[in-house]
Formats: sequence, structure tokens, C-alpha cells
Amino acid sequence: MADNISQDLKSGALFYHRHPRPGKLEIQPTKPLGNQRDLALAYTPGVAAPCEAIAADPLEAANYTSRQNLVAVISNGTAVLGLGDIGPLASKPVMEGKAVLFKKFSGIDVFDIEVAEKNVDKLVEVIAALEPTFGGINLEDIKAPECFEVEEHLKARMAIPVFHDDQHGTAIIVAAAVTNALELAAKRIEEVKIVTSGAGAAALACLNLLVSLGARRENIWITDIEGVVYEGREKLMDRWKSAYAQKTDARTLSDVITDADVFIGLSAGGVLKPELLARMAPRPLIMALANPYPEIMPEEAEAARPDAMICTGRSDFPNQVNNVLCFPYIFRGALDVGATQINEEMKAAAVKAIAGLAREAPSEVVARAYGGEAHPFGRKSLIPSPFDPRLILRIAPAVAKAAMDSGVATRPLEDLDAYADSLTRFVFRSGFIMKPLFSQAKENPKRVIYAEGEDERVLRAVQVIVEEGIAKPILIGRPNVVEARIKRFGLSMEIGRHFELVNPEDDPRYREYVACYVEAAGRKGITPDAAKTLVRTNTTVIGAVAVKRGDADALICGLEGRFQSRLKHIKDVIGLAPGVHEMAALSLVISNKGAFFLADTHVQPDPSAEEIAEMTVACASHVRRFGIEPKIALVSHSDFGAADTRSAVKMRNALAMIRERAPDLEVEGEMQADSALSEMIRDRVYPASRLKGEANVLIMPNLDAANIAFQFTRMLADSLPVGPILIGPAKPAHVLTPSVTARGIVNLTAIAVVEAQAAEQDQPTLI
Repeated sequence: MADNISQDLKSGALFYHRHPRPGKLEIQPTKPLGNQRDLALAYTPGVAAPCEAIAADPLEAANYTSRQNLVAVISNGTAVLGLGDIGPLASKPVMEGKAVLFKKFSGIDVFDIEVAEKNVDKLVEVIAALEPTFGGINLEDIKAPECFEVEEHLKARMAIPVFHDDQHGTAIIVAAAVTNALELAAKRIEEVKIVTSGAGAAALACLNLLVSLGARRENIWITDIEGVVYEGREKLMDRWKSAYAQKTDARTLSDVITDADVFIGLSAGGVLKPELLARMAPRPLIMALANPYPEIMPEEAEAARPDAMICTGRSDFPNQVNNVLCFPYIFRGALDVGATQINEEMKAAAVKAIAGLAREAPSEVVARAYGGEAHPFGRKSLIPSPFDPRLILRIAPAVAKAAMDSGVATRPLEDLDAYADSLTRFVFRSGFIMKPLFSQAKENPKRVIYAEGEDERVLRAVQVIVEEGIAKPILIGRPNVVEARIKRFGLSMEIGRHFELVNPEDDPRYREYVACYVEAAGRKGITPDAAKTLVRTNTTVIGAVAVKRGDADALICGLEGRFQSRLKHIKDVIGLAPGVHEMAALSLVISNKGAFFLADTHVQPDPSAEEIAEMTVACASHVRRFGIEPKIALVSHSDFGAADTRSAVKMRNALAMIRERAPDLEVEGEMQADSALSEMIRDRVYPASRLKGEANVLIMPNLDAANIAFQFTRMLADSLPVGPILIGPAKPAHVLTPSVTARGIVNLTAIAVVEAQAAEQDQPTLI
């Protein structure tokens, strides 16, 4: 395999693994260790309490330790991906890589364990003795047939999931591809002929799973380096391979390929010749999974059989069979119900979930990963992309349910729907924070108009919004452009059925919109002639007029152009809410430390004390909509009177006004950022502070400070931004930034809908 790596990639990989520190893993504590009491709780004497609880009831280990989220990735290095028997130490970079995939995709912690042992019985003893440490075992890169014996013995001895991913992970994805290919070809699994090239662990696991799904052994033909597996053959045979031996005189792949519906290649590059494809059945499925060179290159296969469906193991072709499609999510579901094993029912559930996801519209993340193009379900999209963030949402709940239904779950879930909702934390870090708003938005969806209705991100967001019932979308765009892009992006929605469309070039309300715009903005420099042009060409103006007239309940704009120009149109047409002197922008950032709101990040350059006070009270109202009680810090360079600069005095004066207007609000200031985020630091400076714990709303003295803090937090802390949320317009309207993603648009849509609901009920939006 190393010979196939370019020198540039090789040197880059060595640098990647060496810098800034060797390896890909580290261990971090999940509990504070800042003082003597923390140490007493973490270790002696306090640690005795959970030890005694676990001794009394072993199931309590799931509540008091990390065991139920800890998996061992174990290898003896005898069959390392494409490198062969390179030994356990040399396999460690691969096992560390597997560990980071577990963490990245499903939040599961991993210890990689490389064992210097080839004897099956001794290897089993070593691994079985680790059961008290781990919630599951992922066997990796152990050569066949020893891997079958190791897994078989461990599953019989251990009461935790043991999963050889090289076998079962590949099998699950192959089975999902076969399921969808047979549906497209209108064939039944009980009737198809399956031929393999390769008879190792992965190939046999694929066949075993397909048999459990209905394939018939008499329709399965195996070939390997010695040719056809037939009854009476002695060379390179074992009891697992012998189960598929056919009574036949056929001896080569060429002898058995005729009328095959499915070819599964897990062998070597180039073994499937183009001339053999001509003899396969109509609409065949060709799974050429050898890496880096498939059994046949996709372009050769397509030339020989244009009706064929083709899968490879490579990322540069459609239908990539990649084990990361399933193993993190199967373990996630198994661990979360305390499964004692991963059984056939759980694997079948994973197959069904993966196959089902492939039939859904491609996600925005997938499209970005493929340069803006993603294929809808069909020949080029039999299985989901490894980049699809919805994998965990489909697979883990399906596996968990199958574990419960089959009786292997020691901690069954009471509410499977709530469990599925909880998994959004692995997909969108905004999942939990946004949940209250999504729930409320779905209860009474409102009409939200999108100024940039032709933008790919808007279209992908609207697909999600329609599917989840968050809002009633109205898009501004040209019908032919919108329809073409819906088709191009593989989305499953229609104009007039799933969303309304306002055509800026030909809308019957044009004259009415012009009159409304002139009435709203005529005293702000907009002449009738200018209005006629803008209502044809400026989609923000069109959207704002629609909200002003009541044709829509909320506006979302700003994916293109300048923030301030969009803001001016909103202010001119929609206007300010009663009692509001100036709009402001509240931005949410979600980091590993939690959710924090910052204001004003986009609107007011240098707000007065009066405007700071008004903004703060308004922000508190919006934060409560997230189900979060605001804990507000007025941030400054000064700590509780340490300086009397203009900005410090301004924040101090703002605090007095806020306490007069909203005496029950938990707010304090002026203070430095570290005091706002650490009660321990704050207590040293001002023990009498009314703010307790950690501030979650940071009000900045000016736009420079707020925007810089917002951008630093986004980039340096790898935080997820939500917003900006525009505060103060008479009706809900929000100006996005050009960097927003489709998910960001979905998030802001939910916020806008909840605002519109409040307006409909005549609820005040600012107090």
C-alpha cells in the first residue's frame, strides 16, 4: 500500500502524525480538578463511594464511570489495511485513526490496544480479561481465519458487544447497497445469483449477512486465489468457507460469472475483466471493493455494461463502501442501551437504516463535500455518503430498538423518540440549544419569506424546514432557476406544493408592492421611480414589503451583499417595534464549554448607556426562548469600578438603568471577561456580585469589541454560531451573513417563527 502513496502525501502524513505532538489521541478529564475538594472527590477518600456502589450492583458502573462510553479497538497487526502482517506496534497509527473516527462521528471514547500475540487461545484470554474496563470491543485487522475464532470465542465469553469491523462493518454496508440495487433492478434477494472474488473475513461476513436477509446458499458462488470453492476442495479451505462449497465442475471466476446478478469483490485489482461483465444478468450490481485498485475500474465497467450499478471502496467514485458509514453508530446504539452483544437483528436494523437514508434527499454537508453536487437515490447513490451527518440519527436508534426488541439490552430506553432527539448533539452542536424553539415552531408554523430563494443553502434549508414542519416557506426567485437547482441538488420538493414562490420579474402584486414601498420609505429618499426599480430587482425590499403587508410573517435575508444595506431596508420598510430606539444583534456561539450569547455584534457601533440597557432587556427575552435563564455580564476592560474611562462609566450607568427597568434580571457589571466567565475570579474582585455562576449573556461596550469577540470565539474555540438574531424590528426580520450554512438558516427560521407566534398572540417581544 505504501508504494501507492505519492511522496507528497507520504511526507504530509508523517508531518501530520508527528506535529504539533506525536499521535492522534489524548486523555482529558471530564470533571474539575482545581482544588483539594475536587481531588478528594475524584480520588481518595471520596472515590470509595462509587466503588462500593458498583461492588453492590455492577450495573451502576454505567452511572459512575466512563465504561459505557468506552470501547477498546484491539489488533494484533496481522492484517493491517493493505499492509498485511506488519505487527502490533506498526499497526498503532491505524488503531489511533479508528479511535478518532469513533470520537468524531459518535462521541465514543476509545483506548487503542495493540497486542503482541498470534495464538488464538492466548489472544482470546488477553481480550476477555479486559471486560471490566470496556463497554464494547472492536476487533480490527486480525487475519482470517483466526479472526473468526477470536470473535466466536469472545462473544461466547463476554457480556459486552464484540464486533469485528473488518467483517461486519463491511457486510452491513454491502447489504444496504445490495438492498437498494435490487429494488432499482426489480429483483428479489431470494432469487438473485451472487458471485464473489475473495473469501476472506469481509467476504464471508457479507455472504452470511445476505443469507440472513434472504439470499439462498445454493445461489452463492465463491472464488478465491485457488479458484471456485467447491465440494471436495482441500487447499485453502476452512469450516467457514466450506459452508458455501458448491457441488460443481466449475473452477474459475469465468466459469461461474454467467447470469450473476451481484458481484462482490474483496480480493485484488483487475481480476474482473470487462468481457466477463457481458455475461452477467441484466442490471447487475458490481461491487469492486479492492483498494486502492478495484477488481475493475468503474469507467471500464460502465463501458462494458451501461446498465450496471457500481460500488467501490474509493472516495473518488460514487457509492463508496466505507466502514465509517456504520461502526461508530452501531456502537453508539449498542452502548446506549447496555447491549450485551451486537446480534443479527441489530445488524439487519443497521442495513435497513442505511438503505433508507440513501433514499432521502442529499444533505447540504454531502453536497459541500462533493463540490456542490450530490446525486439523488439511484444508480449513482445506492448508499449514503460517509459525510452524511444524518447517519447517526438513523442507525443508532434503529440498532438500539433492535437490541431492546431482541432482549439483549440491559438498560432499555423509555422514550426512543427522545433518544433520537438527543443524538442531534453529534450532528449539529446547536441541536439541544435549539430544541425548545424547534418544538414551539412546529406547533404553529408561520410564513417565512427568504430573499435569496435561488441560493443553494436556502433551497437545502427549505427542504429540511418542509420535512420537519418548522415553517411555511416563501422563496423569492425565478421559477426556472429554482426548479433547475432543485433538480440539480437532488431535492424532493415542488413549487406550489411545498413552498410558495415570488417571481421578482412577474408578480401580480407588483403595483401594490411599489405603492406600499413608497408609502413606507418615501420620506427616506425613495422616489416612485426608484421604488419601481427596487421592487423588481432588490429581493430584500420585496421580502420586507411582503412582511409589511402581511403576505409573510417573517423575513430572512443577507446571504449576499452588505449587512448594513439590508438592515436599512428593514428599518425603512418594516420599521422599529414600539418603544425601540435602535435595533441590535444578538449572536449565539456554542462551544465545548456551553452556549454563550454576545451583543451587539453587528448593528450599533457605539451604543449609549440607554441603548445598552434597552438592548440588554431585549436580549434577556430572546435568551429565555431557548429555555435558558439569562445570566448577564456587562463586559468592559474595567472590573467593578477599577477604571473610570468613558466605556466603563457607560456600562456602569447602563447597569443602573437595567436594574430599574428589570429588577429581577440577574445582571452584573461592569466586569472583565474572565470575571464574567469564572465565579472564582469574580469573587476575588467583588464577592457581593449579584451574578452567580458563569455568565451566559455577554453585553459588550461597542460593536468592535462584540464582533471581534464573536469572531475569535468562532475560530479559536471552534464554536458554532447561530444568528445574528436581529432585535427590535416591528415584525420578525433577520439579516444573515455570507458565511452562514443551510443549518444556520434552519436555526434562524425557527427563531423567526417563534417571534412571529409571539407577535400573533400580542405578546411583547422585548420585555
